[in-house]
Amino acid sequence: MRVALVHDWLTGMRGGERVLEELCGLYPEADLFTLIHVPGSTSARIESRSIHTSFLSRVPGIHRHYRAWLPLFPAAALQLDLSGYDLIISCSHAVAKSVRVPPGAKHLSYCLTPMRYVWDGRDAYLGTGLRRALTTPLVAWLRRFDTRTSGPDRVQRFVAISSAVRDRITRSYGRDATVVHPPVATDRIQPDASPPDDFYLLVGGFVPYKQEALALVAFRKLDRRLVVVGDGPGRAAAQAQAPPQAEFVGRVSDAELARLYARCRALIYPQEEDFGLVAVEAQAAGRPVIAFGRGGAVDSVRPYRDDRTEEGPGDATGIWFDRQDPDALAAAVARFEEHEAVFDPVRIRAWAERFSPDRFRRAFQAEVDAVLGSPPTRP
Repeated sequence: MRVALVHDWLTGMRGGERVLEELCGLYPEADLFTLIHVPGSTSARIESRSIHTSFLSRVPGIHRHYRAWLPLFPAAALQLDLSGYDLIISCSHAVAKSVRVPPGAKHLSYCLTPMRYVWDGRDAYLGTGLRRALTTPLVAWLRRFDTRTSGPDRVQRFVAISSAVRDRITRSYGRDATVVHPPVATDRIQPDASPPDDFYLLVGGFVPYKQEALALVAFRKLDRRLVVVGDGPGRAAAQAQAPPQAEFVGRVSDAELARLYARCRALIYPQEEDFGLVAVEAQAAGRPVIAFGRGGAVDSVRPYRDDRTEEGPGDATGIWFDRQDPDALAAAVARFEEHEAVFDPVRIRAWAERFSPDRFRRAFQAEVDAVLGSPPTRP
């Protein structure tokens, strides 16, 4: 059986690429197809594949401004030649799931989310002013394309990374999906047996949906120490308006991030993610998460409730807040400090291990077996 893996683009190692890396391990003989590839930008396992790209990858300097080429993404995906493959596995948050499937082949789409730019993430990427108005015809066309290429003739089986993404697939495409949570490398992150240090941790990307500004305003009100990890286009503006007790450390190594996870009182998680590896990584270090209770956090963070969780408060792994505003986050931090003794690092770590790569491999292979056993698609 010939297997093809399809990914939107290869320009760096983010959450989607960590999933792809695991798929490369599951299917070591598979070829890899993508719209754009910047050589050396991903892991050795991914770079070792036979990588086939679209015409976009030959555009000079495209790796710096590839999102500006959004109108050509559908044509680039349709141009990828998957002739001769028996199983197509797309790992998609944009157009990778829209590829042409050869007659008789099976296509499983591991959906990171329906195309962010035109569905749930439209406000974050396109704003609400003139830019959004000007892009309205393009968005309408992309939605039609995205829906048209999501039927059973193109995708025999959808698998979602979270229950939130499963619901988006139903709303956007009218399709059912099962949920297989992404793999998290919990084995490289370990709890620290000593009491935590007196700081909270924020891991950001400094793009609008990450909500770093919300956290910084909340911590100005709280007068608590906040260590901020990460970099991105909005970092300078955020740092200029940050309270004095916020410490920006920029990008750090995996080992240093694991140490910060293990030493913080709790992770601050104000964003709505599709799944969110960072929340699980913090829990792998035995630390609670103070999270906005929507999106991936619904699956990955078990909330403390004053009226007890289903199994008891000792099994809680964090605190949810229900509004993305500084007052709601500040109140959640205060509530956490009131109940901090409830959170058991051993149990939090045990919860995080449910998202291990071994669990992912077993669950994903079951989905592949299911799609291979489904009736053939008509040419």
